[in-house]
Formats: sequence, C-alpha cells, structure tokens
Amino acid sequence: MLAVFAVIGFIIGFSKTSIGGVAAIGVAVAALVMPAKESTAAILAVLIVGDLVAIRFFGRHVDWSLLRSLVPAVVPGLVLGTLFLAWVSDEVLRRSIGAMILALVALQLWARWRRDGHEQGRRSRADHPLMAAITGTAAGFTTMTANAAGSVMTLYFAAKGVDKARFVGSFAWFFLGVNLAKVPFSVGLGLMTWADVGRAVIVVPAVVLGGLAGRALLRRLRQEQFEVAVLLGSGLAGLLLVTS
Repeated sequence: MLAVFAVIGFIIGFSKTSIGGVAAIGVAVAALVMPAKESTAAILAVLIVGDLVAIRFFGRHVDWSLLRSLVPAVVPGLVLGTLFLAWVSDEVLRRSIGAMILALVALQLWARWRRDGHEQGRRSRADHPLMAAITGTAAGFTTMTANAAGSVMTLYFAAKGVDKARFVGSFAWFFLGVNLAKVPFSVGLGLMTWADVGRAVIVVPAVVLGGLAGRALLRRLRQEQFEVAVLLGSGLAGLLLVTS
C-alpha cells in the first residue's frame, strides 16, 4: 500500500507544480485501492504536503485578488460536501464528481471553440461575480467529497486567462487553505486518522520529486500548451472517476 501511495504522492506533487487537474488521477487511483470515502481522507495529508511544495516553488506568484472573490463561497461548498458524504454511496460519489468534471471540460472546450474574435467577451463572463461564487461553491463541494476540485479550479483559471506562474502560485495557496479547512470535517466524519498523517510523512520524498518534475515541465510549456494540458488532464481525471 505504501508503494501505491508513493506513486500517488508523486502524481500529486507533479500536479501541484504543473497541471492541476492531474491530481485527480491520484485521487482515482486511491479510490481503486480502498473505499472512496476513506480514500478522500487518506490522501488529504498528502495533498497538503503537495500544496506546501508548490508554495515553496511558486508561492510568490500568488494573485490574492483572484482568490478573495472565491473564498467566501468555499465554506458553503464544504458544508454541502460533508452532508453529501454522510449519506451517499462510494459509487455514486465517484461518478457524480466525474460527471461534473466532464461537463465542465465540455463547457470549456465549447468556449475555446467559440472564442476566436470574442476573447474579451469570454474573459468578461469569467470575471462575473456569480461565476466566482459558483466556482467557489463547486470547489468546496468537490474537494470535500472527492478531492477533485483541482479540475474545477483549473477550468476557472483557464477561462480567466491566468498566466501559468500566477496560475500555479494562486492554485497552491488556495488549496492549502481549503485542505486545512477540510481536516476538522474529515476528522468529524471519522474518516481521517493519525495513520493517514504518518503515511503522508513517509511519502514526502515522492511528493517533492513530483514537484520538481512538474516545475521542470512547466518551464518548458508555452501558455497555449499549458491550457490544453489542463483540459486534457481534467478530462482524463473525470473519465477515471466515472469509470472506476
């Protein structure tokens, strides 16, 4: 099991410093080797380690104005996610989140297809306060239920045209706060234990290696390539959750 979590740790570290949606691949792998609800808590500490690694590399690029519009809506999403976890089955949980991610990817692909000559209009819609509220709530819900909010946030940041360094830096700070906020909810549901924390400590080297690999890739990707990779990673994560 530790070997599996080392692989998951590498994937998470890689995603935190490069293509955010790819983290959901690690989530899907964890859900395949243990019950889905338990897996969400089991990798929470690993995700926090990944956030810290990403902050070490890209934290100075954070855009606080971008995050301030999202944070107020996250807490309602966390509460809704906690209630959902209390009664939904593992299978329904995985497939619901996967279907949501695939729908968001399809919407973003449609927006990219239509954006030629309408770039400013696309940006203005993404800047609407209602879009920030919807994204914040969806991020809180999906991160609490399946640690899959990375795909939600990557699609939102991509729609706003956030450059890749600011993207990764803001992403890291946002999820460090959100993941720390999830800890009491997970403990209250009886899902997170000290064993999960110990496992995260053991796989720290794998997370750091993944973070270094992700940073190396990010430096080589052009902005357009980065946006395409984000969509592909999110789509793959959604498919894994729906079919696992």
